[in-house]
Amino acid sequence: MKVVIQRVSQASVTVDEKITAEIQKGLLILVGIEDADTQEDIDWLSGKIIKMRIFGDENDVMNCSLQDVDGDIIVVSQFTLHASTKKGNRPSYIKASKPEFAIPMYENFVKTLEKEFNKKVQTGIFGADMKVNLLNDGPVTIVMDSKNRE
Repeated sequence: MKVVIQRVSQASVTVDEKITAEIQKGLLILVGIEDADTQEDIDWLSGKIIKMRIFGDENDVMNCSLQDVDGDIIVVSQFTLHASTKKGNRPSYIKASKPEFAIPMYENFVKTLEKEFNKKVQTGIFGADMKVNLLNDGPVTIVMDSKNRE
């Protein structure tokens, strides 16, 4: 499972000209799922994301977690995180899971984040053509791969 975590001052997701998710201070998380992903990947990522200290404290040092600043989360599915650009100029998405596997994993990721966070997590619509608007704060952008836990 791959995620791109962006610290935002505001973010929203629009589908068919209707806003489906909207937050102010918090995290916009793009998530890509592959067939090798398990509950262990979900649990590891969720725990790390909620506890990650990437928000400024009173001295503007990144010392606070999302919970410390009472932020919010939007999760957006993004199969293109598993793009392979090895051959040619058209990316291959063969590593990305098909919806039959990816949708339940995505939903479980959101539920696990909510349980860990003790707060509702907003989402885009899986598989929809989404317009994601964000104001990256910092900018702070972190890429994590549950198969490469560095």
